[in-house]
Amino acid sequence: MTTRTAAAALATCAALMAATGCSSSFGDGKETEQDSGAKQHLTVLIATSGDAETKAVKDAAAAYQKESGNTVTVEVAKDMNQQLAQAFAGHKPPDVFYVNSDQFANYAKAGSLYPYGDGIKDADDFSAQLRSSFTYDGRLVCLPKDTSTLGLAVNTELWRQAGLTDQDYPATWAELKQVAGKLTGDGVTGLVTTNEYQRLGVFMKEAGGWVTDARQTKMTAAGAQNAEGLAFAQSLLKSGSMKYAKDVDTSWGGEALGKGRAAMTIEGNWLAGAMKADYPDVGYKVVELPAGPSGKGTLAFSNCWGVAAESAHRAAAVDLVKYLSSGEQQLKFADAFGVMPSRTSSLATYAQQVPAAKAWVDGAAYAQGPVTIAGFDKVLGQFNTDLQALRTADPKKILADLQSNGEQAMAKGD
Repeated sequence: MTTRTAAAALATCAALMAATGCSSSFGDGKETEQDSGAKQHLTVLIATSGDAETKAVKDAAAAYQKESGNTVTVEVAKDMNQQLAQAFAGHKPPDVFYVNSDQFANYAKAGSLYPYGDGIKDADDFSAQLRSSFTYDGRLVCLPKDTSTLGLAVNTELWRQAGLTDQDYPATWAELKQVAGKLTGDGVTGLVTTNEYQRLGVFMKEAGGWVTDARQTKMTAAGAQNAEGLAFAQSLLKSGSMKYAKDVDTSWGGEALGKGRAAMTIEGNWLAGAMKADYPDVGYKVVELPAGPSGKGTLAFSNCWGVAAESAHRAAAVDLVKYLSSGEQQLKFADAFGVMPSRTSSLATYAQQVPAAKAWVDGAAYAQGPVTIAGFDKVLGQFNTDLQALRTADPKKILADLQSNGEQAMAKGD
């Protein structure tokens, strides 16, 4: 499940490669003891969003264990990136593990991942956008375990108190600016979100821009469309109708919405579980994000099921991943802890079962996937740091720095 806020600094590819000692093992095709036909014992490492997700994964592992005869131990990481780096360095990685899109290319470049994706017969049931997020050197390395998109969540009571109706949900930037202003006052801010590209990037996308080109081979950050998107976000910040979550004494948009400090927030479908658990009496509605000059836009997030290149049980590990990523199991995960299925077929079923998630589901059709370039996590971490000052800084300067830093990272990766 996608974390609520992005980490400011993660291990770089170079550091990962130094720690793991991996080099050219990516896709080496070596056979292991997995082919002996004996029952296998598999270890699974996850970064859980809470008790509900932990229980759901353990229940699924137990069901697979009963069906296959293989045994499975599920462990919960305290620090996923650190524990994986240590496991790779010690040449004792878990057989199966969550891989965040921020770190995927680093692990793939270091040779830590077994690229099993092209051997999955129904891999095309996962959208092209999701598959591309976990493709490296032209090969689908691992299957997306779920998906998330961003929508505009509205506190319905604050909306009603401002004299607004269902017909007033904003469909354009101009309408968003208007209702955000109307909703601001008496300790309430019209729109609250976090100061990171994983939220503010929607404005770049809606203006027709993005950080890189579609193939992630060229930086496009300094383009005029991106500047237009950040300039619009800046105008909201300057007006006071949009604030960052920390500026209203909260840690993320969901908390601001639940505590009544935000009338609207930009968040993903993990919001549903958080609101149910922490603010069950707060009414809210999620609508699609308003369109910008280039049309609708949202961002997509996912993790994948990684299989260790050094696993002695790769065939069994892939078999477990097939089970965990099946349509039936994905719908069980969705029901248990609120994630959306990454399979297109299962997502359609989910949309019927959970009509309140319609805006998030509809966004999957036009969502922008994350940047997955080896060594790029530090570049994006610096971008997020720069965005903290967006209210007073020059958007073009922020984007020029992103362009320069990104080009340097790409050059090192060549």
